[in-house]
Amino acid sequence: MAKSSADDEELRRACQMAMDNPKQKIVLSMRVAKSRGMWGKSGKLGRGGMAKPRVLAISIKEKGNRVKAFLRVFKYSSGGVLEPAKIYKLKHLSKMEIATNDPSGCTFMLGFDNLRNHTVAPPQWTMRNVDDRNRVLFFILNICKDMLDQIPKVVGIDVVEMALWAKDNTQAISKQQADVPFGPDTIPGMEAEVQVAVEKDLVSQEEEEDMEALLGTYVMGIGEAEAFSERLRRELQALEAANVHSILENEPLIQEVLQGIEMAANCVEDMDEWLSIFNVKLRHMREDIESIETGNNKLETESANNKALIEELDKLLEKLRIPSEYIACLSGGSFDEGNMHENIDACEWLASALRELKVPKLDRIYANMRSVTEKQSELDRLKSTFVRKATEFLGNYFASLVDFMLNDKSYFSQRGQLKRPDHADLRYKCRIYARLLQHLKNLDKNCLTPLRKAYCSSMNLLLRREAREFANELRTSTKTPRNPIVWFDGSAGSSQKETNIDTSALSEAYGQMLTVFIPLLVDESSFFAHFMCFDVPSLDPSGGLPSGNKSDDDDDLGIMKIDQGKGTGDLAALNDSLQDLLDGIQEDFYSVVDWACKIDPLRCISMHGITDRYISGQKADAAGFVRILLDDLVNRVSSQFGRFVDEACHQIVRNERNVRQVGVLAYIPRFAILATRMEQYIQGQSRELVDQAYTKLVTIMFMTLDKIAQGDMKYVDIMLFENYAAFQNSLYELANVVPTLAKFYHQASEAYDQACTRYINTVIYFQFERLFQFARKIEDLMTTMNAEEIPFQIGMSKSDLRKVVKSSLSGVDKSITLMYKKIQRNLTSEELLPSLWDKCKKDFLEKYDVFTQLVAKVYPAETIPAVTEMRDILAKM
Repeated sequence: MAKSSADDEELRRACQMAMDNPKQKIVLSMRVAKSRGMWGKSGKLGRGGMAKPRVLAISIKEKGNRVKAFLRVFKYSSGGVLEPAKIYKLKHLSKMEIATNDPSGCTFMLGFDNLRNHTVAPPQWTMRNVDDRNRVLFFILNICKDMLDQIPKVVGIDVVEMALWAKDNTQAISKQQADVPFGPDTIPGMEAEVQVAVEKDLVSQEEEEDMEALLGTYVMGIGEAEAFSERLRRELQALEAANVHSILENEPLIQEVLQGIEMAANCVEDMDEWLSIFNVKLRHMREDIESIETGNNKLETESANNKALIEELDKLLEKLRIPSEYIACLSGGSFDEGNMHENIDACEWLASALRELKVPKLDRIYANMRSVTEKQSELDRLKSTFVRKATEFLGNYFASLVDFMLNDKSYFSQRGQLKRPDHADLRYKCRIYARLLQHLKNLDKNCLTPLRKAYCSSMNLLLRREAREFANELRTSTKTPRNPIVWFDGSAGSSQKETNIDTSALSEAYGQMLTVFIPLLVDESSFFAHFMCFDVPSLDPSGGLPSGNKSDDDDDLGIMKIDQGKGTGDLAALNDSLQDLLDGIQEDFYSVVDWACKIDPLRCISMHGITDRYISGQKADAAGFVRILLDDLVNRVSSQFGRFVDEACHQIVRNERNVRQVGVLAYIPRFAILATRMEQYIQGQSRELVDQAYTKLVTIMFMTLDKIAQGDMKYVDIMLFENYAAFQNSLYELANVVPTLAKFYHQASEAYDQACTRYINTVIYFQFERLFQFARKIEDLMTTMNAEEIPFQIGMSKSDLRKVVKSSLSGVDKSITLMYKKIQRNLTSEELLPSLWDKCKKDFLEKYDVFTQLVAKVYPAETIPAVTEMRDILAKM
């Protein structure tokens, strides 16, 4: 009994752990011998009739003052673990009935009023013994009465038997459920009222009437159950004794019965042997059936595998099949415009077929199959044949298009008519095969290399012919001076006349050349990049025009829908191909630059500015060759202008070798005219070019001036200050606006002041040499001795002072007149005389003032003419 209680406790805990709601408490758990499930809708027994042994458990859930009770069914999983199978709410329990078809009385059924289909048979369970059945039913009845306030209908249960069982097992039940939160101890008055509960709850109205009739025969009331039970027990003992006596009396019959039983036992043994034999046969049959089922399963699996294999082979054969129309197109089709749709479809199919026969599109297990490799080889042969024929056709096609245009003179500039190149028709005809080129690239990327070279070779001939004819007609139709303009050579009169000639047509011609061909070259580069399927970003078709004009031909090839989003790995290859496409065309641009520079070198400045504007207007994604071409043109223009500057410097230097020159040199005024003209031509970024020319020219001019002046030391200062003065006078206005010229203007001003000072000192010392020489001696002696000691030095006495003053200042007005005439005689620029004479008088007075101060300090007793007297004399001159 203790072991049984331990098993029940362990079972209850297992049910508690397996329950899906931990808030509910298991108060009773019992093993079920067998159970019958719910009937299906069709009326047949669901899931094979009788189920495997299960466990019944009663659980309660307390929520405030309310208590809910449930009947739970647990089943054992394949691993032997309990898991919930079914749950019933006891508040819906309406009927408890003992199954009549079970003679042991261990099977009972429970009816619930919440079943959706009332035709469904209620569930039934068979307990291991009657005690287990009574324990379950007893718990259910007491829970329904005391906690749910309802009593289900009881059918087929012996009320007296239940009452007696409850009396004998109440204490055991209480002990068994002592450690759970629900049991007889927790139900008020359970032990005291068990008889009443049985009498009141386990007896129906009809049974109670039958019981009263039965008790009436014994002159007992319905409430005297214990006396009635005792009387029945005594009667039962009497009956049993009578039965024993009857058995003893019927011993012969018993012997016969025993013999019959023995015979039956023999028959049973024989039957058992037969059953064992049949069991062996059945086991063999079962094994045979299992082997047959295994074979059938294998056959079914093999059939399914064969079916799947056939489907896979059908799919593979579909991939390996080559449509006849595509074979004809790929192996020997025409590439005329009318057949391009079929060619494109064939290319798309071929590319798709090649992809389908390669991993990962094709499963790796098929990759090494002979049929697959043979079909790959066949497709590769078709691809090679088609690519070769298409490449040959397109190469000849490009050459024929260009040859047609080269043979038609109407496409090029002619005498008296400048023809702007028009490639719209050429691009339209090429665009027909744009998608074919894209598919050729997808099939064999290497096939595009010879095609690109063929296209570049043909188009290069056309572009160079167009540029050459346009440049020739441009030079012919532009009105220019007959003779080139010379700036630092020849007579001044002819130079002045030549420099006034308008040469703006040269810059306009150069600008027209760029306006026509730079956008064309950018468009050709963009078209070529897209047409020949280079994986590069879109090029700017505007070509960086300063005015923002776009090309009239918008090349929408419609080919970027295939393989969009590729990288820029072809940029280097594109630049190489553009070099082949446009190489040589720069010579025609160079010829226009050289022609304009030869006529008027100063036009290099405006051409430099025009080219700079085109460079600044170029987008970062424009054609690389066009940027290189513009850079080369800038270098070419700069080189031509540098050559002109070098020639001008050479012409300036040649003045050094001429016969003695006096007055203002010829290149001084010519440079002023040149600078004025250069400032008129400056555009954009040309300022740096012009400033470099200024620096080089003025530096050579000043160096040459110094060398020429040094050729005659007598007139060196006169030559210098006259030319520096002319330089300042001619560039005064330009120096106010041009920083570079302002720098040289200040440099000339300083050199002018220095030359004037040296010349005036020479003139003053020539007329008053003894006077100012005596003053210099005084200054030298004052550095080594006191002023009082100087008169005692040899040649420095007072008498020597009087002699010097008398010889120098007697007839001073005549000496000053001679000084003025000397300056006037030596100058070739009369306009410099007033300012130079004023400076001479100022310097003389400053020197004489210093002389008087020295005399007053060393010879205080001596009197000499005052400075005011000298100023009055000079004012009269």
